Amino acid sequence: MGAVAGLLAAAGHEVRGSDAAVYPPMSEQLAELGVPVMMPYSADNLAWGPELVVVGNVHGKDHVEVKAAEARGVALTSFPAVIGDQLLGGKHAIVVCGTHGKTTTTSLVAHILTEAGHDPSLFVGGVPVTLGHGYRSGGGPEFVLEGDEYDTAFFDKGPKFLHYRPETTILTSVELDHVDIFPSFDAVRDVFKKLISVLPSTGLLVVCASSADALAIAKHATCKVEPYMVIDDGNEPPPEVVWWAQSVEVGKSGRVGFDVFHRVNGRGDRVEHFESLLVGRHNVENCLAAIAVAHARGVSVADLQRGVGSFAGVRRRQELRGIAGGVTVLDDYAHHPTAVRETLKALRKRYPKRRLIAVYEPRSATSRRKTFQSEYLDAFAHADEVIVGRLFDPSKIPVADRFDPERLALDLHRGGTKASYTPEVDTIVKQLAESAAPGDVVCVLSSGSFDGLHDKLLDAIGDSMRPAHREDMAGVRRALALTNLEEPARDEQQGSFFVLRNEDGTVGCVALEVLGDDAILRALAVDPKFRGAGYGWMLADMAVSQARWRGVRRIYLLTANASDFFAAKFGFRVVDRSTLAKQVAASETFTRPAEAQQVAMRLDL
Repeated sequence: MGAVAGLLAAAGHEVRGSDAAVYPPMSEQLAELGVPVMMPYSADNLAWGPELVVVGNVHGKDHVEVKAAEARGVALTSFPAVIGDQLLGGKHAIVVCGTHGKTTTTSLVAHILTEAGHDPSLFVGGVPVTLGHGYRSGGGPEFVLEGDEYDTAFFDKGPKFLHYRPETTILTSVELDHVDIFPSFDAVRDVFKKLISVLPSTGLLVVCASSADALAIAKHATCKVEPYMVIDDGNEPPPEVVWWAQSVEVGKSGRVGFDVFHRVNGRGDRVEHFESLLVGRHNVENCLAAIAVAHARGVSVADLQRGVGSFAGVRRRQELRGIAGGVTVLDDYAHHPTAVRETLKALRKRYPKRRLIAVYEPRSATSRRKTFQSEYLDAFAHADEVIVGRLFDPSKIPVADRFDPERLALDLHRGGTKASYTPEVDTIVKQLAESAAPGDVVCVLSSGSFDGLHDKLLDAIGDSMRPAHREDMAGVRRALALTNLEEPARDEQQGSFFVLRNEDGTVGCVALEVLGDDAILRALAVDPKFRGAGYGWMLADMAVSQARWRGVRRIYLLTANASDFFAAKFGFRVVDRSTLAKQVAASETFTRPAEAQQVAMRLDL
């Protein structure tokens, strides 16, 4: 709903919101947009006289503000309907649908179009890393939307995606999900058939050929259909496949490379080699879908390569939450067994020869039911160790229908996978802090917050490095001041910073600004109290590793007294400032007046 408020405000509407509570970062984003949020829910929240009330699908007809709107004669609508009615006029709607991969693929399509200069609009249910929020109001012809099959509102039980009037659609997969509203797999298939039925004959459907049900549903389309899939080396693509990827390899940096092919008039030709930080077969398929759509919108191959290669991903999809004691802690939204399986398989490739520990919270409406009890067994067997937490709010699920987390742990153990059922989050943290070793990768899988397990674990291990949040920036500025570094560290720059925390709080920081193939490492600072603890090397190494993963080719920095450190530890070399890349030379770091003793350095990756 916050993203919808942002889009409506950007379109010139007066927007106000209400909620039981609102927290950062959404509260900060809405404040920056000038959108007041009234708390808690109350009939008085409508006293300002809105012409339209947008109701989220979690609220029913007895909600206090629903009743107040009806009493005042104010029209009710849903957020999909208001997007369709108020924002899509004159736009080419690109709608990404399917059981899996919607958020990543939607964000990637919009990123490619943005990098190619199309200036698209975007609405997505997650947060693209470099954008920082789930919407974009552009002036270009395309509007890219994540199309959810879930019902729209208590007064509209149809799927959200039907409100978006798609002209181009991606169908990533069709599987049983949302069993709280879909009584059978046939009901799921039927809702996607409705999607296909609204596509105009002049439209385009890009469909994943590795999903048999998606491919079968695509046969009902009257428009052009372009199937895509990943083909194992040595195999030939089926004749109906139009886009495919082969020679998929994960490099030492953790990035994935693959060759893309396109069939035109029956002939398949290699398009080009692509690189992405999205690891896993499913993510290569997501890249293919985005490439196919962007190609249809006129994006050149060079711009396709740049867009795919520079996409930094989406929050909560294999997202790095921090590193402590050599233990890498990741966050992932996966909760459907297929998503769990593909995520763990991808992490196996991204972190080869490292112990992979999965920590799982059954939280979504589907995962709290026993529908996939046996399927989770196969999915989690791809981890070295599994810790299963308690069922979130079991009171909402009939006893006979409940998923059994203890049974999953027992079945995994019997099958040869180390596993335990640990219902308390604090106990999980204590268990992991004592057993996790340097090199281990802990992936926390939940559709919710898991009671802050990620940060609790990093704190428990100690000396943790993690991406900065807005609330960390005061500590960043303190660390810079203590080391007499006059580096910009504004709150809105938090996306570039990493912080190091110990028992004293934030005691170190570093910033990495990615500018396409180039990056700037700056603001490396450690509280003098901890000089000699190795924190400076840890932070710099973190920045260099992240630069490799982001596909950066060259890292630049300015230093007055640490040139020997950067040369000896990382291989940086002194360069003449006249040789700087244009974007680097024009950056805030390199346009500030330079101290006489400062030298520019570069590391070629």
